[in-house]
Amino acid sequence: MTKTELQHIKDKALDWANQFDVCLLLNNNESINAYGLHEIEFALAAGVKHACVGTNQDDFETLKTFKNNHKNEYCFGFFTYDLKNQIEDLSSNNFDGINFPSLYFFVPEHVFIVNKNGEIIFKSNLFNNVEEWLESIEKYEQTSIATSKKTVLKQRVSKEIYSENIEKIKQHIIAGDVYEMNYCMEFYDDDASINPIEIYKQLQEKSPVPFGSFIKYNDKYLACASPERFILKQEEKLFSQPIKGTIKRNLNNESEDNHLKELLLHSEKERAENLMIVDLVRNDLAHSSKTGTVKVEELFGIYSFKQVHQMISTVSSVIHENTDSVQAIKNAFPMGSMTGAPKVIAMEYIEQYEATKRGLYSGAVGYFTPNGNFDFNVVIRSIQYNESNKYLSLMVGGAITFDSVAAHEYDECLLKAQATMQVLQ
Repeated sequence: MTKTELQHIKDKALDWANQFDVCLLLNNNESINAYGLHEIEFALAAGVKHACVGTNQDDFETLKTFKNNHKNEYCFGFFTYDLKNQIEDLSSNNFDGINFPSLYFFVPEHVFIVNKNGEIIFKSNLFNNVEEWLESIEKYEQTSIATSKKTVLKQRVSKEIYSENIEKIKQHIIAGDVYEMNYCMEFYDDDASINPIEIYKQLQEKSPVPFGSFIKYNDKYLACASPERFILKQEEKLFSQPIKGTIKRNLNNESEDNHLKELLLHSEKERAENLMIVDLVRNDLAHSSKTGTVKVEELFGIYSFKQVHQMISTVSSVIHENTDSVQAIKNAFPMGSMTGAPKVIAMEYIEQYEATKRGLYSGAVGYFTPNGNFDFNVVIRSIQYNESNKYLSLMVGGAITFDSVAAHEYDECLLKAQATMQVLQ
């Protein structure tokens, strides 16, 4: 299957899947994954045979039961950031315009997967084989196509308040309350009208990354161009790959582009941010792993994407035989790159200084396989959309440390959000 043929299938498959109330797509965009870890190129799950919906109470235990009842099936879904309130003594009272459930997982009616070797996995009760399905999606015509109008983004907090909050967070750092904190802000439109599928396709074209994802959950949508993996299980090994460190690219000047990579690699500030989160991730994985097996496979790896260079580290461990897959995810959730260190106090300050519930932003999208493996991304560089109330949310943030300069942090936020903003406008 050529690159062009696969891209055509990806586009047609998503159009076809949109007829269902629930569908989920994962797309590697033929990218180079950090440290060479690569499970699938593309996965599409559509229609619901069985589902597990979060109720904001004992959701991880409910998911464990659901997984045990369907252990021989592929299971796709998402975790939202506010599951933290079920892990720690925390609460969330900020505004939420999207209202995704706390978690949602489903055994799909139709599964189409292209794995890292180009092999196809296909399961469906409706089609006899993958060829029959491919023929069906080729002929499929959407009956109703949502029209888009220009999205006018507003800022939930002004640049001035953002800068004031950065200084307040730095005071907590000086006092020793927290060493690093991920602080985010929201851009939104409360009268948005978009075609989520077309927005997603444009976003993937503008920002092709290893952990792209699309979700349709009834009237709620996610279009995500994330370069970051949260947690992966391959047989007995766990991997987590936090990103901390971002710098723009200059694709018009190779020498300047390489210079920017070197600046990122040797930046004391970015290395310090990355190292703090690596230490946090090592601790998170240790809760699920055999003693002495946690190690840093790669520290301060520099990886290049279409918009930016990123500093990515890879931490691994060997999972303890008594640790359930869902428990391993819970032990590491939420991901340290989107919270800070120490994690719990950082999350308390996040609620204090941010003005919006993160929802699926800072959560994770992915899948469990029948053999017990799993892979989940970090939901960043994304658009959340509620079609019923026309609310659209784009959140972006960064790590705040003692060395942070408010103006520079603000500019970095705009750099990270550049691709998603361009697609919307």
